[in-house]
Amino acid sequence: MDLEKRIIFIDADVLVLDKPAGLPVDTPRRGGDSLEGRLPQLRQNYKRLPAIMHRLDQDTSGCLLLARHPPARKWVQAAFEAHEVRKRYLAVVGGEVEGEEGTIDLPLGKISSEAAGWRMTHDPNGKPAITHWKKLAVVDGKTMVEFVPETGRTHQIRVHAREGLGHGIVGDRVYGFPGGPMLLHAERLAVPRPKSKMLKVSAPLPDHFGDWKAHVA
Repeated sequence: MDLEKRIIFIDADVLVLDKPAGLPVDTPRRGGDSLEGRLPQLRQNYKRLPAIMHRLDQDTSGCLLLARHPPARKWVQAAFEAHEVRKRYLAVVGGEVEGEEGTIDLPLGKISSEAAGWRMTHDPNGKPAITHWKKLAVVDGKTMVEFVPETGRTHQIRVHAREGLGHGIVGDRVYGFPGGPMLLHAERLAVPRPKSKMLKVSAPLPDHFGDWKAHVA
């Protein structure tokens, strides 16, 4: 895998990578391949390695932002902390969603057990988590949904799909319907820049979405 070919935007400050599904961002505890381990491929003539500014789950594809030097890292981090970064995800859930659009406001917390490991779930005492959604298409009892998160909690969209819309994401082995690749893609990213126009980048749906590509607005 040549990550250099997956760069969809680059300037002197930042780069945006179309992260492939299946590649973890952080190096797994047991070892193995990761984006973190491949950062030398993304230097692009800089001596310093770029810094990963947010996370995507291992099986989620799409836009991932990296800062190329410390000053850029500072203003990108400030944009995230001020909730000024906008992200649009596309997903296919395993049922017909009622309604056309809405907002899911379900705080999230972590639960764990020795047998099942850990997962996130709705917890009234957990951290605030808000996701806006819009139905895009229904085909064969499944629904393509646009998700726009206000917050960035771990597994937020995956849990909100299941517990907020009542249907987990297709291919999600933890919260949805196992079997095949997970149909969750970080399709758009918008980041304000201090001295120029807002950066807006999009990543095309990967091939494993199949005919769902025809329903992207």
